[in-house]
Amino acid sequence: MADSLPREGASRKILRSETVLVLALSLGASAVSALISFVGSLTKPGGLKDQAAALNSSYAPGRPWLDLAWQLFGIATALVPVLLVAHFLLRERSGLGAIGFDRRRPWSDLGRGTLVAAGIGSAGLAFYLVARATGFNLTVVPESLPDVWWKYPVLILSAIQNSVLEEVIVVGYLLRRLGQLGWSPMAALAASSVLRGSYHLYQGVGGFVGNMVMGVVFVLLYRRWGRVGPLVAAHALLDIVAFVGYGLLAGNVCWLPTPAGRESC
Repeated sequence: MADSLPREGASRKILRSETVLVLALSLGASAVSALISFVGSLTKPGGLKDQAAALNSSYAPGRPWLDLAWQLFGIATALVPVLLVAHFLLRERSGLGAIGFDRRRPWSDLGRGTLVAAGIGSAGLAFYLVARATGFNLTVVPESLPDVWWKYPVLILSAIQNSVLEEVIVVGYLLRRLGQLGWSPMAALAASSVLRGSYHLYQGVGGFVGNMVMGVVFVLLYRRWGRVGPLVAAHALLDIVAFVGYGLLAGNVCWLPTPAGRESC
């Protein structure tokens, strides 16, 4: 994780502008959107837990092929900022390998990611249930897609897209750039974790706090391993279990919160 300035000698002003633009085109914009959504939820009559935050929804109800086209378009375009980051890193003659997003250690990355997902997943679910029960979180609806053949493949692709976008930009790229800009390790950790929590604010206070804590853990692991590969694997596994698990269990078990009218008991 070299934090030296790019070989082309880009000034700190250019690096600062580049970082702001990357965030403005991706998760920084998502953080602003989540804040606006959170304010709307707070000012809406009724408690947070009586409101729902939907993640993977239909773009064209009743028109499955058009819906599929929109789903794939959304997934593909959401990854454009990652390609932009790859371009900037290639200009440094390093590429995404500089942040450990490559195919050099696939099994090690997957193994470490699986262990991280197992630890964070159980704790995260428990925290969400408590936060919702105490009124600090909306009811999160991981998916509300129609029951068509492409439902679960799209949910898996969506999970992978989320993991690649977030870990490459919020951990690998952001920490690298902040280090090059002279930020202290603690300040960079705080910026990365607060940003992660911020674009989950649409879920409520619980979503913000839980994801901020996850951000701290991910930054520490990245600094230990020097690779975002395990973090991408962990995040993808967490989201796949959440999306697919909700699709299979919603309305069939008592402990999983669902929007009004879908409770099973």
